[in-house]
Amino acid sequence: MPIGDRYKSTMAAENWDAVIIGSGISGLTTARLLADAGKRVLVLEKHFKFGGYTHTFKRNNYEWDVGIHYIGGNLHKPNSFLRRLFDYVSSGNLHWARMDDIYDRIVFPDKTYDFVSGKEAFIDKMINYFPQEEKVIHKYMDLVNQIVKKSLSYYTNKAIPGLLGSLTYPLMSKPFLEYAGRNTRDVLKELGCSIELMGVLTGQWGDYGLPPAQSSFGVQAMVARHYWEGGNYPVGGARMIAETVIPGIQSRGSKVVLSTGVEEILTHKGNAFGVRLENGDEIKAKMVISSAGIKNTFEVLLKDDRRGSNGTVTLDQVQPSSGYYCLHIGLDRSAADLGLNKANLWVYPDYDHDLNLKNYLDDNDQPYPVVFISFPSAKDPSWDKNHPNTSTIEVITVAEFSKHKKWENKEWKNRGDEYEALKESISQNLLDVLYQQTPEAKGHVDYYELSTPLTSRDLANYKEGELYGINHTPERFKQKWLKPQTPIKNLFLTGQDIVTAGVSAALMSGVITASSILKRNLMKQFVN
Repeated sequence: MPIGDRYKSTMAAENWDAVIIGSGISGLTTARLLADAGKRVLVLEKHFKFGGYTHTFKRNNYEWDVGIHYIGGNLHKPNSFLRRLFDYVSSGNLHWARMDDIYDRIVFPDKTYDFVSGKEAFIDKMINYFPQEEKVIHKYMDLVNQIVKKSLSYYTNKAIPGLLGSLTYPLMSKPFLEYAGRNTRDVLKELGCSIELMGVLTGQWGDYGLPPAQSSFGVQAMVARHYWEGGNYPVGGARMIAETVIPGIQSRGSKVVLSTGVEEILTHKGNAFGVRLENGDEIKAKMVISSAGIKNTFEVLLKDDRRGSNGTVTLDQVQPSSGYYCLHIGLDRSAADLGLNKANLWVYPDYDHDLNLKNYLDDNDQPYPVVFISFPSAKDPSWDKNHPNTSTIEVITVAEFSKHKKWENKEWKNRGDEYEALKESISQNLLDVLYQQTPEAKGHVDYYELSTPLTSRDLANYKEGELYGINHTPERFKQKWLKPQTPIKNLFLTGQDIVTAGVSAALMSGVITASSILKRNLMKQFVN
């Protein structure tokens, strides 16, 4: 059976229990769980590739991920929660390669700090770097553990529909919100962190998009805890996620179709009953599930029945996350020949991440506030077999959508000389950072291509090319309405906006959404 289905207008006449907008991991996970429960599901993907931010693209002999650089959790342990969940949705066909013990390197002008797998090893490493702050480090690690445990009841509550969910919300959410409702910098200052230690501990802030003074400590804790067991990478690249999940959906009589954009969610008297496609076809279903993001769903797809101002869905309380530049680089030697490591590099101009970002946003000639460098071909054990004598690198930094608005109405790949000149200038700047950190790459760059927020907008369908949906501020976590069930009957949400950033969180959101729809706790089957 081929992976995925071609759209046919006859599908509009078929009986569907659910239409899901978007084939990212959240949409696919929801589809698989509903299909397993006997529901007939139709997944609609606007792009010409499946997988949302887990898809890949090719140029010449090279292939790059667009959003997956590593995944934490105990994926190397078959009975771990996350591994069991991935094994379930992929029918055991998705395989993982563990990164080396050093999975992240936090690079400052004066010193480099290694993040190592294993909680105790990480603590020892941090104490070795900051011996005078040993007690602070222990307090931080204990607090991270506590917050992540408290997040379980917070997220479980999102799956409880109706009145019961509302009644249990205060009790189930308050312990987590005690810290998730505060910013990371304030919590770390309260623990006694020096600015240097804070800069290191929050050295992965690019994984969720906000520096310490702006981010919720809840997301800092969850991301930090997620990588305590190290990093992992899907064998065959990120596209293998969708490619191993879709067949299980199809085998149960459901369908996943490409190049089929949704123009509108159809509603009548506060009830969702289907979608209108960009080609004008209308598809009826008993429910509609959107993994297109909160802003897209309520501001774009709900044209005649918006619920953004009735006090239940308060869109003004959440803002889109930042856009980004990604330089996709192809090299004419293998990772082994060039001595490229699996460890990601996080490159910073100073320990104060908030000041770094402010300086850059005030003046784009200042150093980039963060540059993330990933070596995907080094992480993937199947790369050399499929792409011999080549390797790839991705170099990522912050980008403002506003700087690209003058080209927003131009077509992809046809935005003119001025736009191409801007891209070339940024590409050279990012290559300079790469060569400073990885000089062995110099002289071997065979191909490079820069994506901008406009690229992300066109290919991932986020309005401002944002990477992480809505921003992970303290206020975001206080929004009671950010859950699968919406004020519009039979319209549900899934995706990173109802949980948090990252593939694992999007996977979890699929379980939470399916649990809410089916009115039973599907999480239990994946917990030992």
